[in-house]
Amino acid sequence: MTTEQTEAASPLRAVTTDEAAPEREADIRQFVIFVCDSEVFAVDMTPVQEIIRVPEVVRVPLAPATLEGLANLRGKVLPIISLRRLFGFTERANDDATRALVIDLGQPLGFVVDRVSSVVGVEPGRIESVDALTVTVKTELLAGMLKDVGGYPMVMVLDFERLIGSEFAAIAAVSRSGAAATSGMADAEEETVTDELQLVSFEVAAQEYAIPIENVQEIVQFPAQIVHVPRSEAHVLGVMTLRNRLLPLVSLRCLFELPAQAADERSRIVVVRLGEVSVGLAMDSVNEVLRVPKSAVDAMPKLLAQHGDLSEIAEICRLDGGQRLVSIISTDNLFRHSVIQEALTSVAAMSDDVRNDDELESEALTDDEEQVVVFRLDKEEFGVPIESVQEIVRIPDELTHIPKAPPFVEGVINLRGSVLPVIDQRRRLGLPTVARNDRQRIMVFLLDGVRTGFIVDSVAEVLKIPKSAIEPSPRLSLEQARLIGRVANLERQHRMIQLIEPSHLIAEEQREELLAALGKQ
Repeated sequence: MTTEQTEAASPLRAVTTDEAAPEREADIRQFVIFVCDSEVFAVDMTPVQEIIRVPEVVRVPLAPATLEGLANLRGKVLPIISLRRLFGFTERANDDATRALVIDLGQPLGFVVDRVSSVVGVEPGRIESVDALTVTVKTELLAGMLKDVGGYPMVMVLDFERLIGSEFAAIAAVSRSGAAATSGMADAEEETVTDELQLVSFEVAAQEYAIPIENVQEIVQFPAQIVHVPRSEAHVLGVMTLRNRLLPLVSLRCLFELPAQAADERSRIVVVRLGEVSVGLAMDSVNEVLRVPKSAVDAMPKLLAQHGDLSEIAEICRLDGGQRLVSIISTDNLFRHSVIQEALTSVAAMSDDVRNDDELESEALTDDEEQVVVFRLDKEEFGVPIESVQEIVRIPDELTHIPKAPPFVEGVINLRGSVLPVIDQRRRLGLPTVARNDRQRIMVFLLDGVRTGFIVDSVAEVLKIPKSAIEPSPRLSLEQARLIGRVANLERQHRMIQLIEPSHLIAEEQREELLAALGKQ
């Protein structure tokens, strides 16, 4: 067992039923005993990889209802499954005792249980069959019963292989060779990292923040003159000239919804760079360059996030024995913020510079990368190959509804003289619908010769993803496996992007309905 197993299920002391008979120890089998609802279960220790606290998950559309989502477990994608839902028990919120049993029967899966009780050693004589036994769980999912173990008179032994085969047929069909093909990938690509972070710290409204030094291009004085951008949000201060290039300026005070304050002699502009893009962040003052151990850095508590759908503050650094807390800004998340995107767009519109061929060649995609358009639905991120997207347009004020059209068709719009059917991607993926808003966009694809638009919550970015970070998505249902066949696990960025296969955006039977509806126009 791992250290986390011991912590998660303490006390997990293996207990033999007859310590006076060492010659029989070879026959003793190890079982993990756990509780779900009011029932007590056991599982053979052999396929149990570890016992962990329930991690944060990424929701997967078109997956079985029993799937809570996908989690990142040391660089690997781990499906998290609720045993309560699977058995039809009443749902309840996770608490400090809730754990996930990571079981590998060809593909690692995490099963959420209410509490892990113990690990016991059981003699064969205390294992009985389930013939003629009446319990709340289907007996075909049981491998036997344990008598008088772990303080319980009777414990049901779950057969997870049968359970997976009956409830998750797509998972059960995954071959071990497919799993082996992706194993060790993260290890092969893993780079040597230090145990320290180097940060540039600064103040905004008497609060201390920091940015990793590798993302800080330079620090300059607040400019005497700023060119304001018409009709921009208050967060965008304007643009300044920095070595013959236009640099957009964004106020962190406004971005973090803090009181506005005029710049003074202590104010500085921190030029933050992500790839080939730079933005100037206006700070009240710059403090110092910190070198801190990674052990002093914790993930940002979710309850402290200002907005549920924003995550600029990724981590908290504890200094001076915990008396000094520094919020570490994730530049990746910061550059995805709509305000930053607006600032960059404004500069692009004002600039007359044209990139030369050398610059274009330097940005060419390598054979080890894939370029995808990332969009959001609810709080999750999805990606499609950039070459599959014909264009991205705003949603018009009104859509023309088609009589007797399939329920997944929102309507049609006139796109430069052509009729474009529009599908609500939320409804297509079984997600709750939302009211129309300014951030939503229509992504246009060419499917079997028919241009079709899909409404998404927002388009985040165009991203180059190393192929080493892409792996097959767990097969949770046949429709999900066809539509979302791969997942990009960007561990260092704490992101998991589900990659959609555009050719399966509409199921075959739905295409026939769509063509029939369009033919009536």
